[in-house]
Amino acid sequence: MAARDRHGPEAPWGEFEIVGKANRKVDGLDKATGAALYTDDIQLPGMLHAKILRSPHPHARIRGIDVSAAEAMPGVHAVITGRDLPTRYGIIPWTPDETALAVDKVRFLGDEVAAVAAVDEDTAIEALERIRVDYEVLEPLLDPEEALRRTDVLVHEGRKRADNVSKHVALEFGPVDDAFRDADLVVENDYSFHGTTHAPIEPHCAVAHWSASGRLTLWSSTQITHYVHRALARVLGLDPARIRVIQPCLGGAFGGKSDPFSLEFCVAELARRTGRPVKMLWTREEVFYAHRGRHPMRMRYRTAVRKDGRITGVDARILIDGGAYSSYGLVTTYYSGQLLTGPYAFPSYRFDSTRVFTNKPPCGPKRGHGSVQPRFAFEVQLDEIAHALGIDPIQLRRRNFIGEGVETVNGQRITSNGFLRCLDLVEEASGWKERYGRLPRGRGLGVAGSMYISGTNYPIYPNDMPQAGVQIKVDRSGLVTVFTGGNDIGQGSNSVAAYLVAEELGLDQRDVRVVAADTDLCPVDLGAYSSRVTFMVGNACIDAARKLRRQVVEAVADEWGVDPHRIRMVRGTVLDLEDPERTMTTRQAFHLAEARFDTLGATGSYNTPKLGGDYRGGSIGASPAYSFTAHVAEVEVDEETGMVRVEKVWCAHDCGRALNPMLVAGQIEGSCYMGVAEALLEDHDVDHHGLHRGPSLLDYRMPTSMDVPEFLAFIAESVDPEGPYGAKEAGEGPLHSSIPAVANAIFDAVGIRLRHLPFTPARVLRALREQEAAHA
Repeated sequence: MAARDRHGPEAPWGEFEIVGKANRKVDGLDKATGAALYTDDIQLPGMLHAKILRSPHPHARIRGIDVSAAEAMPGVHAVITGRDLPTRYGIIPWTPDETALAVDKVRFLGDEVAAVAAVDEDTAIEALERIRVDYEVLEPLLDPEEALRRTDVLVHEGRKRADNVSKHVALEFGPVDDAFRDADLVVENDYSFHGTTHAPIEPHCAVAHWSASGRLTLWSSTQITHYVHRALARVLGLDPARIRVIQPCLGGAFGGKSDPFSLEFCVAELARRTGRPVKMLWTREEVFYAHRGRHPMRMRYRTAVRKDGRITGVDARILIDGGAYSSYGLVTTYYSGQLLTGPYAFPSYRFDSTRVFTNKPPCGPKRGHGSVQPRFAFEVQLDEIAHALGIDPIQLRRRNFIGEGVETVNGQRITSNGFLRCLDLVEEASGWKERYGRLPRGRGLGVAGSMYISGTNYPIYPNDMPQAGVQIKVDRSGLVTVFTGGNDIGQGSNSVAAYLVAEELGLDQRDVRVVAADTDLCPVDLGAYSSRVTFMVGNACIDAARKLRRQVVEAVADEWGVDPHRIRMVRGTVLDLEDPERTMTTRQAFHLAEARFDTLGATGSYNTPKLGGDYRGGSIGASPAYSFTAHVAEVEVDEETGMVRVEKVWCAHDCGRALNPMLVAGQIEGSCYMGVAEALLEDHDVDHHGLHRGPSLLDYRMPTSMDVPEFLAFIAESVDPEGPYGAKEAGEGPLHSSIPAVANAIFDAVGIRLRHLPFTPARVLRALREQEAAHA
């Protein structure tokens, strides 16, 4: 059943007490004071420390491993290799191509080969140096074009496909060829997006402990507690009921912790063998090699338009560099095409997307998974069209607006849509009408728009069970505890759960406690990815709270002998709307309800309605709601040095109803920051040996506080019929259009069209020289 049938977008009593206000995060003080516990803070009696041996080659066969010298070292308690954990796994059940440690072959420089548990990290590191691995070095494939072409060198052998193609998707909707034949204008160009990585403050860390009764507890800095639980059961050959996975506080993730990782399996197996707790904390360099960051893409886009700027057809060909393993690659390949069909109407659309394996660190999901790269290419191409036709770029986007309550050309259902409001907000705030195309040379404005999902249509592994579940427990003190499997990775989803339950039950949010991401205590939630947590866990919270509220209201109404519709719960008080003198505390009301109904509690859940087109892959990219964003960026280009400085970014985001405007604004600003960083500085790259060029925060360039522009965040509330109180996502969508807005602003500033990221001084200077030569 759709969320709107159960909840609706409004408050229980037509007005909000908590929702829509700038409330404090439930974990804010603990994080600010240092009281919050992260995975590396966990210290257990007798705990050992583990380290991983990594491959020095990007591609090699393992002929043998001798660990005897390491095992003989004083202080070393266990050494394991790939032969000890040979079961393949993968976050997508159709592509299990990873093992905890390499069994027969290494596929990228940094691939995990062996693990040691010792009394301390120094001993473990010394033991790694004593392990002897006999490698047969193989030719590496480091370029996706070459990987696509070659069949004599395979990154993965033994697959049904005798090539390096990870996934290929070709879909066509509407009469694409007719659109290009009849077009007034066709614009066609190549674009490329480089690889970038997440760089969260907290590196990956995991701690494992086996109880005397044979139960495994794993603490991990993961954003997918449930999927780690499933993967551990598979790889370790354990009954899932004997595994407990807990996510402590998380120091950032951005998608980089949404795979099961080698360290989680290794600490579990090492702890099983030694009978002692084992911790593994990766260094920053190891995090760079584990990667799972943004896929590099090479894209060719053709767009057919009429002379009035109306889009009639889009044709895309995309080559994706997936790195060494599949990760989310199957979904990435679909997302690269499926998520482009809004906020603009496409009468016809075709995309051909191919992901290939290379001998580089594996790519995965990074904030805005799979669709940031195509959005960059397409929004730059829209700017090229506007320039060719002499149409204002914002007006061109308005002219192609898809609307709301409509279906895209590829069968995605759009409910609410605040994109036009977003355009209005950034147009007015930036002074676009007065300033675009009129600033002095070297300064310019650029605009771009985007659309993103609010949760995925189905779980990663097929099943008909809820995608999010919540349990509520009521204590006689008046404290309400919410148990959710959702992963708070800093975005504030635990706080949202508290806000919604407090709103429904008329409580102070301080009287709601949230217990999250513990597989022993909490119902299943699928994790923090694809902007699903607030939407899905939020709906589940409302579902559970309303069931509980009905019991409380019924008990109070019976006690007072009045109709239940007269009872209101607000600010810790239960009152009779028709007799203001008749009140009781919420605690007293809970006592009445418990006396009548037994121990108080409730469960709630959320599952998406059936969505997506009726074709293979039609449900991938389908979402119960979509968010919309518009950016205007202002840049300054130094033509002597090639330096681009982003001076100001105006971002308007349609998040449905803003449950906490302060948190939404923070997500908008954080997304814009990441987008600007990817546009100008970040580059996750390897050299011709497969060695990462800068696996440290010193060498991997990111903006500091001295480099960031002024961000102005605007919230456009469209109030979606599917979301919790009308809310949609706010954490990933605002990133998408920041990058092409910068590219388009550079064109306005100096007339060069940059189609290949990042916009380094060298690229800018090269384009300026080409411009000068063309006009000579």
